[in-house]
Amino acid sequence: MVGPVDDTQVAAWTEGLGLPGLIDIHVHFAPDNVMDKIWQFFDNAEQHYGMRWPIHYRTPVAERLRTLDELGVLAFAPLVYPHKPGMGAWLTEWVLDFAARTPKAVPTATLYPEPEVTGYLTKAVDAGARSVKAHVQVGAYDPTDEYLRPAWGLLAEAQVPVVIHCGHSPIPGSHTGLDVFEGVLREHPRLRAVLAHAGSPEFDRAFALIDRYPGVHLDTTMVGVPFHSVEQLPADWAARLAGIGDRVAFGTDFPNIPYEYSTQVRAIAQWAEADERLGEGFLRAVLHDTPASLLGLS
Repeated sequence: MVGPVDDTQVAAWTEGLGLPGLIDIHVHFAPDNVMDKIWQFFDNAEQHYGMRWPIHYRTPVAERLRTLDELGVLAFAPLVYPHKPGMGAWLTEWVLDFAARTPKAVPTATLYPEPEVTGYLTKAVDAGARSVKAHVQVGAYDPTDEYLRPAWGLLAEAQVPVVIHCGHSPIPGSHTGLDVFEGVLREHPRLRAVLAHAGSPEFDRAFALIDRYPGVHLDTTMVGVPFHSVEQLPADWAARLAGIGDRVAFGTDFPNIPYEYSTQVRAIAQWAEADERLGEGFLRAVLHDTPASLLGLS
């Protein structure tokens, strides 16, 4: 089998590529009460999504951190996101504090269209936030909202990347769709935007945005794994990745995934095997170099 067979092989397999470890741009930690509600939502996934979604790493914080260590994760971006006004500021404060006391966590922030957003985002960037999470689907907001215009401008100027879930997967939201988010990119073409889940299921449009905007990247979160029936990758997926290893960043959605971490790593290894232009150079870029650059670690 191409790639690690299970979690016990991930660290050694990564070392075999000549990498010091993995850098995961899409990991979730949150206050306990928030994470409990997120997990309760996934407990009812059959109602929401029409399929079961058992959380594979449903463990206490300390154990989750040990798991990342054992997997050979060198650094990760802990992402939080609000679903209503009034959450963005305190979630950002919480995650900055979490990163400050968690050695491998990089400082992050979040946003929501509200009058205070530019203020708390400015404070977060000044405090060293290296990534921002935006979740258009969960937040049910228009990314072109007037309150967010100065926030996007701030991030574009500071070159702080935003990991944005703006695609329709796993179910469409009120304002999802890469065509909607392109309205932000047209106004802020220098914005470093990482399309979570590679913009699934609009993969063609995601590649088009990469062609049009130099700051657009894809993350690998839940892409190509045998779980989402909606995520039918194009037949020429591997070929289309050739030459853009510096625009694809490793992400997993840990711990909120219904399979082993190694499943995502193995999917990426299979892409590299499928096209001779990819290979180990592509793997080193995706699993380490590109996320390291985005997060200011290189």
